[in-house]
Amino acid sequence: MTLDAHEHLKQALGLCPLVAILRGIRPEEVESVGLHLVGQGFAIIEVPLNSPQPMESIGRLAKAHPDRLIGAGTVSSAAQVREVRAAGARLIVSPHWDRAVLEAALQEGMVCMPGVATPTEAFAAWQAGAHALKLFPAEMITPAVLKALRAVLPQDLPLLPVGGISTANMAAYWQAGASGFGIGSALYAPGRSAEAVGQTASEFVAAWQRCAGR
Repeated sequence: MTLDAHEHLKQALGLCPLVAILRGIRPEEVESVGLHLVGQGFAIIEVPLNSPQPMESIGRLAKAHPDRLIGAGTVSSAAQVREVRAAGARLIVSPHWDRAVLEAALQEGMVCMPGVATPTEAFAAWQAGAHALKLFPAEMITPAVLKALRAVLPQDLPLLPVGGISTANMAAYWQAGASGFGIGSALYAPGRSAEAVGQTASEFVAAWQRCAGR
């Protein structure tokens, strides 16, 4: 049975609400890194489109892990959405709120998580059909700001801070109402081995489990 976008995201967040952001990864290393991430429990992986040969990496991940939510980050056009879908992925993440990107993702039946930084952007993206919101950059969106946003946005709308997230600050965001986190350079950076990524992934999963009382 093929899950619709809402159910696919709900299932993935239920497994592990951490998004691995593999900015700069190369196709020849993506399968090994992906294997270590999935082995540690990660269910959502994105390859930003400003990485080398991103569609090749996305395609390899989607083929290797059809039961995980694989997709692209830094998506800025409807044409890119269609390329990502053709590569076999089902997740679109952007650093900003763009109606054309969101509408293209919805037409393709994909999960769409636009980036927002203000209440106006958050409500516009949600009302247009966004499945979740990326709170970016999280360095600018403190736990206090997240708590205020959570008070006025739908309680079932996933909010994921991205940018500067570490094992040390996850708890404050979680207590403020975060639904999960996007983790970038703290998890993966070009030149880092798959084994090292796997070890860091285990630390992030453990930190999330502590937040959630698991």
